[in-house]
Amino acid sequence: MTALPTMPATSSAEPQGSMASLDAAIEALHRQQGTWAALPVSGRISLIDEVTRDVAAVADEWAAVSATAVGLDPSDPASAESALEGPYMVLRYLRLLRRSLVGIGRDGVPPILGSIRSVADRQVAARVFPVDIWDRLFFTGLTAEVWMEPGVAAGDVAASQAIAYRQPDTGGMCLVLGGGNLSSIGPLDALGKLFVENRVVLLKQHPVLDYLRPILQRAFAALVRRDFLRIVAGGAPEGAYLCRDPRVDELHITGSDRTYDAIVFGTDAAAAARKLRDDPLLSKPFSAELGNVTPVIVVPGPWSAGDLAYHAESISSMLTNNAGFNCGAVRMVVNHAGWPLRSELLGAIGHRLGSTRPRRAYYPGAQDRYDALVSAHPGALQFGQRDGDHLPWALIPNLDSAADDPCFATEAFCSLLGETAIDAPTVADYVDRAVAFANERLWGTLSATLIVHPASLRDPDVARAVERAIANLRAGTVSVNHWSAVGFGLGTTTWGAFPGNQRTDIQSGNGITHNALMFSKAEKSVLRAPFRVRPKPVWFASHRTAPQLARELVRHEVSPSVARVPRIVALALRG
Repeated sequence: MTALPTMPATSSAEPQGSMASLDAAIEALHRQQGTWAALPVSGRISLIDEVTRDVAAVADEWAAVSATAVGLDPSDPASAESALEGPYMVLRYLRLLRRSLVGIGRDGVPPILGSIRSVADRQVAARVFPVDIWDRLFFTGLTAEVWMEPGVAAGDVAASQAIAYRQPDTGGMCLVLGGGNLSSIGPLDALGKLFVENRVVLLKQHPVLDYLRPILQRAFAALVRRDFLRIVAGGAPEGAYLCRDPRVDELHITGSDRTYDAIVFGTDAAAAARKLRDDPLLSKPFSAELGNVTPVIVVPGPWSAGDLAYHAESISSMLTNNAGFNCGAVRMVVNHAGWPLRSELLGAIGHRLGSTRPRRAYYPGAQDRYDALVSAHPGALQFGQRDGDHLPWALIPNLDSAADDPCFATEAFCSLLGETAIDAPTVADYVDRAVAFANERLWGTLSATLIVHPASLRDPDVARAVERAIANLRAGTVSVNHWSAVGFGLGTTTWGAFPGNQRTDIQSGNGITHNALMFSKAEKSVLRAPFRVRPKPVWFASHRTAPQLARELVRHEVSPSVARVPRIVALALRG
């Protein structure tokens, strides 16, 4: 493998946040962008190996510090989130990137192990998950495809991969404005820009997560000391300063559409007029992963009491995970108005929320958003007691699907979800109408989940309606019987808004992230899972062994081994 030059960490030890230190970071990256662009695949693999070792060395500290910062006790099953949504996802992505680079070095393209098939109308899909035997063991029954844009033929899929390696340029610099809700977001976005898009990266940590910056400096030291990556601090003033610097070629943000608009169109009195006439203050290339009013569309069927209990926990865990601060958190349960089990499902969801301890609302503005939506809906149900910055879980049932309700147009980004029902003469008609409702009435195009009993699929009309739903939902990730946000962490799937959002109406954003297989013409990712997954998914709120299982999964990602499987399986079965 090609030896990498060791470079001095010119200013990585300087205090971050001052404009002088930001200038120094930009200049260091600017000098190295050509070196990074010319670095051969073998050198990049060596770097990934170094980073993997360093992330593994800080993984326990990373998880522990993150749990404490959001108010979790290490003994609480919810503390597993800090390991899974932090070092585990980063280590998995590094492993998958390495696999792709080995394929590029050998064959010129990342390997797709699954088949490529025709789907919908004028589209093809590549099977990208499971990747290996470990995925089959640890993600029971889960499969995933990446659907290409209409018009891409099966023979063109490989040609759409790894464009940065097929058409190398002189390099460039991307400013990544990291999200503040998951500790892996900034690192994952940075790794994608580096290894998939061939850019050196200036990562500005979100102020909520700045406590993690010293750990990330150690985790990514191999990239930082060579000036391929810099990690800096700061708030809105520092972010604006960095955005304007001419040496920064492009931007990426994970956050809110309001932040995106503020960067692109400004915040002064003329900002709204600029947006209306599409006259941006900043016109650099700008990708964004933003929010969503994420729907779960429930397809009526002959559910048993066990089915109701399972999916009530699944849906409630889609909210309670990370205290509701996920862009893929469920925000709207969509039911058939005539389904006899609708009220039982809602009751079971309420029961699960009531048995889950309220969490600290650590993300800025959460209490105001919660109070505004609850006060606007006298029928809101609250579960648990409000105690300081700990908010109850809230369910707002019976929303009028024909009304202009704020729950349809506002991503709550707190511990709250809504429910609505849609009339239809048949189940198939209901599915079509639910998809139209999600596309036309719910804000955002990031992700959506369908839940459908296998007995329902034995009706050919329902089966066809479900396949139409998968094809027609304008969401970057569509999942059947599993939380769509799982697609965020698989790595070989893409994550991001459905293509087509314009900067004057950015909604869930533009562009894709993660994408370890380096597709350039992806439309959406589609996940499919059994109606009930066994063993219980580790992200379920009641999983009894989740913290121990999460630690074992992190260790397994560092060095996959058959020897670890019995303990992992035993912990999973005891969950």
